[in-house]
Amino acid sequence: MLNIHWCFRMLALCATFFAVSASGAMWTVTYPRPLDDADKRSEYPIALLQLALEKTGVNYELKASDRILLSGKAIRQLRENREVNVVWSMTDAQRERDLIPIRIPIAKGLIGLRLLVINKEQEADFASITSRQRLMTMSPLQGNEWPDTKILQANGFNVLTVPDFREGYTVLERESQAFFPRSVIEVVPELAEGRRNNKFTIAPNIALYYPTAMYYFVSKSNPTLARLIETGLQRALDDGSFDALFNESYDTIIEDLDIETRQIFRLENPLLPELTPVSNTNLWYLSESQ
Repeated sequence: MLNIHWCFRMLALCATFFAVSASGAMWTVTYPRPLDDADKRSEYPIALLQLALEKTGVNYELKASDRILLSGKAIRQLRENREVNVVWSMTDAQRERDLIPIRIPIAKGLIGLRLLVINKEQEADFASITSRQRLMTMSPLQGNEWPDTKILQANGFNVLTVPDFREGYTVLERESQAFFPRSVIEVVPELAEGRRNNKFTIAPNIALYYPTAMYYFVSKSNPTLARLIETGLQRALDDGSFDALFNESYDTIIEDLDIETRQIFRLENPLLPELTPVSNTNLWYLSESQ
């Protein structure tokens, strides 16, 4: 009996030592470097990740990777636990098989709410579009390795693919019957970059929406980091700081883009994993009932 008590005491001491050691350790959290200083799309995911880590109370260093990693390359490097140990990306079934998803949609599903960037010369043509069938006579542009490409194809669109989002704007400039669906969390800084808004505009009156989530992902070899980030995000949700950061980042943008007045064409997402928390309406800007 004494031996059993001694074992329990030793286990308790070990657990206490581990907790103290973990809180005192320095966590280095490395994310994909943005394309350059003009690429503002990473500002909110980085700020939210910083908030989550702060909520855990651990010592951490949050830094960019040494080199620029486009989405597909970043996912591959993360899978192998090289160069980066956290990536934020739209989810799909394959990514959830290869990596550990932290199933809290960091942008409340806004990654799937898409405005259509077009050539300014085509504004009148797009202003006349009032049906999804009419829109499908045009060709959307998307990235080679983006889940969006398969989603649009599954809904009947003839998708033109490009290596990255900047190449998308280059192709859009010469394709008169094309449009570039960009998330409401991406489109404003993208159009401001390099004065793209001199050539391009947002199609009036319409938008696309498909249910999807942008998550933080970590390598399967790093479950402790996944639990750490999830704990921090949940605490930020519970105390309201998650929503405060989200609202500060996007409320004005959503209002300026007249989202409430647009006709939204809803698409199916056959890539949406079964464990996506779609029933938790607190996690989404647009719920399925809206």
